[in-house]
Amino acid sequence: MPTEPFAGPLAIVVMGVSGCGKSSVGERLAALRGVRFVEGDQLHPAANVAKMAQGIPLTDADRMPWLERIASEFKVALDADEGAVLSCSSLKKSYRDVLRNAADGRLVFVFLEGTRDVLVKRMSARKGHFMPVSLLDDQLKVLEVPTGEPDVVTVNIDDPLERIVLLACKGLEELEKQGAGHGQ
Repeated sequence: MPTEPFAGPLAIVVMGVSGCGKSSVGERLAALRGVRFVEGDQLHPAANVAKMAQGIPLTDADRMPWLERIASEFKVALDADEGAVLSCSSLKKSYRDVLRNAADGRLVFVFLEGTRDVLVKRMSARKGHFMPVSLLDDQLKVLEVPTGEPDVVTVNIDDPLERIVLLACKGLEELEKQGAGHGQ
């Protein structure tokens, strides 16, 4: 593990299954860090949105163009020596690796973890979102929890939003002190 803090800006991906609060947490983190927030759901190809709205789970092939668009968004920010915060479910390690490979070692993840009951409650309260509650179980089945992966902060979502953001910030600060974003 590196002994010096990471000196440059980072891309931060706020990840987790639908309903975990990626957008809310991501927006707050971006505001606190003074960087741009990118809502990953808005980068889905129209065909992906249509499938999910119909309750059809996405395949790896469906997700790849979306992951590439997300990677290109943070690559633009990093190439300009700016940070960015993006929301992206990043359910599998292979998806996270696609993003890591595009970031030249300047990417960290904030994993928002919660119980199925909390997630269902949150998803049921949302208005106007294309992702139906019926797809939550598929996402939970696909999810490969990032335990043991480098540069990941895990935050439980049972707390109020402000506490979740505070815990994410503390975890990010610790990673940055340890040399986060070096991908080691």
